[in-house]
Amino acid sequence: MTVWIQLMIGFFLANALGYGGGPSSIPLMYEEIVSHYHWLNNQEFSNMLALGNALPGPIATKIAAFVGFDAGGWVGMLVALGATVIPSAAALIFLLRVLEKHRHSLVVKGMTLLVQPVIAIMMVVLTWQMGKSSISSIGIWHSLGIAAVSFWAMEKLKLHPALVIVAAFAYGGIVLQHSM
Repeated sequence: MTVWIQLMIGFFLANALGYGGGPSSIPLMYEEIVSHYHWLNNQEFSNMLALGNALPGPIATKIAAFVGFDAGGWVGMLVALGATVIPSAAALIFLLRVLEKHRHSLVVKGMTLLVQPVIAIMMVVLTWQMGKSSISSIGIWHSLGIAAVSFWAMEKLKLHPALVIVAAFAYGGIVLQHSM
């Protein structure tokens, strides 16, 4: 199977099943990109995700563009972007019409409410996997310290996550290079 077909299948599955947008599709993309096709390793995925979150625009398309280009060149990038955007756009058009028609249905309300815990667990699992990688590479104290300061900066100071990511990059480039 060519890499272009793999990109199409991998990104189509991750984005077609990623109910709720970028945050819910990131763990599915992780499974395809790191675990299934091995286009990136865990560390590379973490770096790409951090940088992608610091840039403007939807995270899913940035991940698709980077991984698609890295794995299959310009054509790979276009294939991955198409497999990311087209299913979502088609589903949006179709499902909005269906939801509008049945917006007062208890079944529809139940479906949308009950999928939220699944998305939360997927994010917890992804966080756990990335946390283990961080602890093994920079140590538990740096990892916990960066996590605590990041949480404080976003929750208490209301800093934009992109600024927190840039600060973490700076910390890693300046401080961690001397301690490793």
